[in-house]
Amino acid sequence: MIKRTKRVEAVLCGVAMAASVPAFAQSSVTLYGIVDNGIAYQSNSSSLGSTSGGKSVVKMTPGVWAGSRFGLKGGEDLGGNTKAIFQLESGLNSATGAQQYTNAMFGRQAWVGVTNPAYGTFTAGRQYASYYQMLSSYSPTTWLTGFYGAHPGDIDGLDTIYRANNTLEYTSPTLYGLTVSGSYSLGGVAGSVNRGSTWATAAKYVMGPVGLAVGFSRINNSTEGGGAWGADSTTTNGGSQIGVSALTNGYQTAQAQQRFAVGAGYTFNSAWDVTATYSNVQYIPGSGSKFHDTAIFNTGGAVLHWKPLTTWDFGAGYSYTRATRANGIQSNAQYQQFNLSEYYSLSKRTGLYALEAYQKASGKTLGTNGAGQIINATATLGDGFNTTPSSSASQFAFGVGIVHRF
Repeated sequence: MIKRTKRVEAVLCGVAMAASVPAFAQSSVTLYGIVDNGIAYQSNSSSLGSTSGGKSVVKMTPGVWAGSRFGLKGGEDLGGNTKAIFQLESGLNSATGAQQYTNAMFGRQAWVGVTNPAYGTFTAGRQYASYYQMLSSYSPTTWLTGFYGAHPGDIDGLDTIYRANNTLEYTSPTLYGLTVSGSYSLGGVAGSVNRGSTWATAAKYVMGPVGLAVGFSRINNSTEGGGAWGADSTTTNGGSQIGVSALTNGYQTAQAQQRFAVGAGYTFNSAWDVTATYSNVQYIPGSGSKFHDTAIFNTGGAVLHWKPLTTWDFGAGYSYTRATRANGIQSNAQYQQFNLSEYYSLSKRTGLYALEAYQKASGKTLGTNGAGQIINATATLGDGFNTTPSSSASQFAFGVGIVHRF
């Protein structure tokens, strides 16, 4: 009897000690990354805004299939199915080792937030706006890459190159296939709520093999009335603007940029699927702009993806971009782009790729200085060649590379 009593006391003492130890929430952190390097041939390469003849070039091109990066992401269980989440992601030039963004170690993404399957996800920091988050599934860049296959100059912002600082974003849980999202990026300009801000809203519906998304985004210049875009480097715009290319070089002094896009996709079977997008992009002038009429670009495109084997992926795409007549231009600019892609998986984490692209431009557009300087439209493939467009109406590029994920 005495022995049994002592044994019970020992058990109760152990339970009491266990109960006195504080409970720690389960948390996890993942280190991840991508290294991607390739070699590219580009015909007729010149500098943006140059009127001199271009020359062909062969060069190393990092981050083509997937931008080279490393990052940390993780979460902590807060109880009640709620988790605290974060992501820090740094871009790098894997050909030189240089940081992708000057003075921004985690320039790709840097945000923290909370998520709950019943109430949705709220995040704050540098991140993709809702416009891209909902439309990205149907972007041409999924299989054609943004470097070669984004719509000319990435005019509609469907590639991964634009993130907004100071962003508050909410994404709902998926209900009957429908997900909605909204984001607002604070401009941080004294005396104004609007200047330097970005706001976006979007929705996506997926049911079985069918998917559809629609999104709207407006990016406001931090300079009142237009002019030097993002002159205040502390604002959301961070001293730069989205979509500067041969298409829009004459409209850099816009007061605001506005984007509306619709994307759709259909999966036929395990081997075939198709996606299509339409976008309307507007560069809106202000009192300080060097052009006077809103410049409007309409783009339509489609991508066919074929996966005949588990190790192979093939893509083919076409897009057509047309500018409206404005700012004294009667022969409005038009751009037709053709893309092919081939990807071979060496393993789950490593692959080889090849890409081909051709673009033909026609009509007129505004030159770098705007203000009535009308020039011939020139070709600019995807968004990887924005700073080295063609000096003529056509451009061809070909590339091969290797990508490894860890």
